[in-house]
Amino acid sequence: MTKAEIVNALCEKVGLTRKEAYDFVELFFDTMKEIFSQGESIKISGFGTFNVRQKGSRIGRNPKTGVTLEIKPRRVISFKISSQLKDEIEQIPGPE
Repeated sequence: MTKAEIVNALCEKVGLTRKEAYDFVELFFDTMKEIFSQGESIKISGFGTFNVRQKGSRIGRNPKTGVTLEIKPRRVISFKISSQLKDEIEQIPGPE
Protein backbone atom coordinates (compact mmCIF):
# COMPACT_ATOMS: atom_id res chain seq x y z
CA MET A 1 0.00 0.00 0.00
CA THR A 2 1.33 3.45 -0.91
CA LYS A 3 0.86 6.81 0.80
CA ALA A 4 -1.59 7.78 -1.94
CA GLU A 5 -3.65 4.66 -1.24
CA ILE A 6 -3.67 5.47 2.48
CA VAL A 7 -4.87 9.01 1.66
CA ASN A 8 -7.64 7.57 -0.55
CA ALA A 9 -8.70 5.14 2.19
CA LEU A 10 -8.94 8.00 4.71
CA CYS A 11 -11.05 10.01 2.27
CA GLU A 12 -13.44 7.11 1.71
CA LYS A 13 -13.68 5.68 5.22
CA VAL A 14 -13.42 8.78 7.41
CA GLY A 15 -14.80 11.39 5.05
CA LEU A 16 -11.80 13.70 5.12
CA THR A 17 -11.06 15.93 2.17
CA ARG A 18 -8.09 14.87 0.04
CA LYS A 19 -5.97 17.72 1.46
CA GLU A 20 -6.88 16.92 5.08
CA ALA A 21 -6.10 13.24 4.54
CA TYR A 22 -2.79 14.06 2.83
CA ASP A 23 -1.80 16.47 5.62
CA PHE A 24 -2.71 13.86 8.25
CA VAL A 25 -0.63 11.13 6.57
CA GLU A 26 2.35 13.47 6.14
CA LEU A 27 2.14 14.60 9.78
CA PHE A 28 1.88 10.98 10.96
CA PHE A 29 4.99 9.87 9.05
CA ASP A 30 6.95 13.04 9.92
CA THR A 31 6.21 12.38 13.60
CA MET A 32 7.38 8.77 13.25
CA LYS A 33 10.62 9.91 11.56
CA GLU A 34 11.25 12.43 14.35
CA ILE A 35 10.73 9.81 17.06
CA PHE A 36 13.01 7.31 15.27
CA SER A 37 15.73 9.94 14.80
CA GLN A 38 15.73 10.40 18.60
CA GLY A 39 16.32 6.64 18.97
CA GLU A 40 12.93 6.00 20.57
CA SER A 41 10.44 3.20 19.93
CA ILE A 42 6.83 3.43 18.80
CA LYS A 43 4.28 1.00 20.25
CA ILE A 44 0.85 0.82 18.65
CA SER A 45 -1.50 -1.32 20.74
CA GLY A 46 -3.04 -4.17 18.80
CA PHE A 47 -0.58 -3.65 15.93
CA GLY A 48 3.03 -3.93 17.04
CA THR A 49 6.20 -2.17 18.13
CA PHE A 50 8.79 -0.40 16.00
CA ASN A 51 12.22 -0.39 17.69
CA VAL A 52 15.38 1.47 16.77
CA ARG A 53 18.41 -0.69 17.43
CA GLN A 54 22.12 -0.36 16.88
CA LYS A 55 23.91 -2.83 14.64
CA GLY A 56 27.62 -3.20 15.26
CA SER A 57 30.32 -3.11 12.65
CA ARG A 58 31.08 -6.34 10.83
CA ILE A 59 33.10 -7.72 8.00
CA GLY A 60 31.21 -8.17 4.74
CA ARG A 61 32.10 -9.36 1.27
CA ASN A 62 31.21 -7.98 -2.12
CA PRO A 63 29.60 -11.03 -3.77
CA LYS A 64 30.57 -9.86 -7.25
CA THR A 65 34.28 -9.20 -6.63
CA GLY A 66 34.88 -11.20 -3.47
CA VAL A 67 36.60 -8.21 -1.82
CA THR A 68 36.08 -8.02 1.96
CA LEU A 69 35.32 -4.74 3.65
CA GLU A 70 34.12 -3.39 6.97
CA ILE A 71 30.42 -2.56 7.21
CA LYS A 72 30.13 0.38 9.57
CA PRO A 73 27.84 0.38 12.61
CA ARG A 74 24.38 1.77 11.94
CA ARG A 75 20.92 2.14 13.40
CA VAL A 76 18.06 0.12 11.95
CA ILE A 77 14.34 -0.10 12.61
CA SER A 78 12.84 -3.47 13.47
CA PHE A 79 9.17 -4.38 13.85
CA LYS A 80 7.64 -6.90 16.23
CA ILE A 81 4.04 -7.75 15.46
CA SER A 82 1.54 -7.81 18.35
CA SER A 83 0.04 -11.16 19.28
CA GLN A 84 -3.43 -9.75 18.56
CA LEU A 85 -2.54 -8.79 14.97
CA LYS A 86 -0.65 -12.05 14.49
CA ASP A 87 -3.76 -14.00 15.51
CA GLU A 88 -5.93 -11.97 13.13
CA ILE A 89 -3.55 -12.57 10.23
CA GLU A 90 -3.45 -16.29 10.92
CA GLN A 91 -7.27 -16.39 10.64
CA ILE A 92 -7.15 -15.14 7.03
CA PRO A 93 -7.38 -18.07 4.62
CA GLY A 94 -4.34 -18.31 2.38
CA PRO A 95 -4.12 -19.24 -1.29
CA GLU A 96 -4.42 -22.95 -1.87
